[in-house]
Amino acid sequence: MTTPAMSFDERYRVIRSRDRRFDGQFVTAVRSTGIYCRPSCPARTPKEANVTFYATSAAAHEAGYRACKRCLPEAAPGSPQWNLRGDVTARAMRLIADGVVEREGVPGLAGRLGYSSRHLTRLLAAELGAGPLALSRAHRAHTARMLLVGTDMPAADVAFSAGFRSVRQFNDTVREVFGMTPLRLRATRRVGGAEAATPGAIDLLLPHRAPLDGAGLFAWMAARAVRGVEAADASSFSRAVRLPGGVARFRIRLEEGRVRLNARLDHVGDLPVLVTRVRRLFDLDADPVAVDEALSQHPELTGPVAAVPGIRVPGAADPHEMLIRAMVGQQITVGAARTALTALTDRLGERIEPHEGIDRLFPTMTAIAEHGHDVLRGPAARIRAITGAAAALASGELVLGPGDDGAEQRAALLARPGIGPWTADYVRMRVLGDPDVTLPGDVAVRSGAAALGIPSDPRGLSAWAERLSPWRSYLTAHLWAAAPVAARGARARRVVGPTDARNRISPTPESEPAPAPEPIQAPNREAS
Repeated sequence: MTTPAMSFDERYRVIRSRDRRFDGQFVTAVRSTGIYCRPSCPARTPKEANVTFYATSAAAHEAGYRACKRCLPEAAPGSPQWNLRGDVTARAMRLIADGVVEREGVPGLAGRLGYSSRHLTRLLAAELGAGPLALSRAHRAHTARMLLVGTDMPAADVAFSAGFRSVRQFNDTVREVFGMTPLRLRATRRVGGAEAATPGAIDLLLPHRAPLDGAGLFAWMAARAVRGVEAADASSFSRAVRLPGGVARFRIRLEEGRVRLNARLDHVGDLPVLVTRVRRLFDLDADPVAVDEALSQHPELTGPVAAVPGIRVPGAADPHEMLIRAMVGQQITVGAARTALTALTDRLGERIEPHEGIDRLFPTMTAIAEHGHDVLRGPAARIRAITGAAAALASGELVLGPGDDGAEQRAALLARPGIGPWTADYVRMRVLGDPDVTLPGDVAVRSGAAALGIPSDPRGLSAWAERLSPWRSYLTAHLWAAAPVAARGARARRVVGPTDARNRISPTPESEPAPAPEPIQAPNREAS
């Protein structure tokens, strides 16, 4: 999927109006000053003749510009374009953010995308004005700035946490990009950017575009938290995750509209990967104003959007884990799925030092493939499907990650036993962050549609939803939230799991009520 590029005149109108919504979507380079800025920079608007627009800060770096010290363009949220688009450029940008260039080099990145290193470099340079090395370097510079102004880490630790191979390379890059030394950059930190330092902890503010439905996100996480791996309440979410260099623990919370990340990592070089995954998990690079404006054009959605501005579609901390969780949760309640996943993790998950209720990791795919049949309960064919998927992921037969081509990922998943359209599309929504997924066969989606006066039969719903492309995942989130839910307690909702007839491994007796599908767990707004 591609979206039309903004024209020069459209971008110039954005910088004249200082529209914060476009921060991170492009940068403005000013020839008369030699600097580049975010669109909302408060400085005087430059003359049109002096302006060049670049899609990325890396392209501005390559053209010889340095970052503005006033608006700090490196502190802007990421561009939503890389999730909106499914072409090779967008896939490359998602993989670069996930640290693939640092771990595997340009050949590894190119191989994942099916290109030679030379051809991929030409493609990215032609569209973005910078090749993969320059784009990765800009990502490291962004992480370095974030650590310098957001923590009290020694500069040498910042260098290696940001992915630089030497302190000298770190110093040279910071000077070139920001026009100042690392210590001078640290001196620009704003009050309230970091909490008091705790030994071994990293504490950061993560930029995002407002509004943000944080209550809905935390409620979603709380309903699905696997005991020992995750913990969530109305205002925070914590978990442990396995990263390339070791284990990371993190906690996300909202403070006066700001998103704060506290993390402890076995290997500080994993920090950029962790930040990227947390941003994807909480959909922090979304453009909520564009989404809400598009959805609000339709009378059926005006009320829901006004009631829940800035709704987000949760991503995935680990793509492989996401597939297993989706398969385990097919056709059972969210509570039952959580119980099954907790049992699986109790038996097969690696134990880690306990801290605030987190004491284990989600099982590896190898462990599930080899021992999942001893723990999982249900039809034998369903268990074989789950352990078979885990084995395929462990061996590399099945590849699943943020850089996948959406159509190819869907086809690969549908080719496996026990995976139907609901699961394949749900995984695409969560793993790729695809904002344009609709689930017309999902009973809760159809129920929510009926409640809002939208056609609720699968064909009618699919046709109606086409008008909302490329934001159909956010439509799905609103329909889940609008679905009438049975068995409501005094102050809580019953949250149920997904239904997809083609996901059924064994037939369900006609006399047995079909289980309800999985809605996004929204905060208990009726009680407020």
